[in-house]
Parts: sequence; structure tokens; C-alpha cells
Amino acid sequence: MLKEKLQKALERQQLVTIIYMSKLGGITKRRLKILEIRDDKFRAYCYKKHAQRTFFIDQVLAVEPVIKKENEMIE
Repeated sequence: MLKEKLQKALERQQLVTIIYMSKLGGITKRRLKILEIRDDKFRAYCYKKHAQRTFFIDQVLAVEPVIKKENEMIE
């Protein structure tokens, strides 16, 4: 189900917010633009790190689309 949400975001070029668990067990919230999905991982531009990063789908705990409101600035 998470992979389908990521795929839709990629197709729509929509920003998403994810909750992600690192290999060491740390949990972070990230705002991403999905660039590519391959097998069990995906590449995205991470607005928190201001760089492209690779994420493993099985370490994503939640995915939500970023809803832009008129005149609202997205960080």
C-alpha cells in the first residue's frame, strides 16, 4: 500500500511527507519529491537535507500527500 502511495505521488509530481525509520532505529519526518522508484527503494529530493536521498520502502512508516493551500508557503 505504501508503494502505491509513493507511485501515485511520483506520477502526479506531488510532494509527500513521510515518517521514516533509519537502519539504526531513529525516526524522522521528511518532506520529499519522489524522483524514481525501483524495486524495494526509491530516490527522492529531501527538503530537510536539501539533497537527493535513497530510501527503503520497508522503512517508511507513513506517507501523506502535502496539500498546498493558495498563498501558503511550503518549506
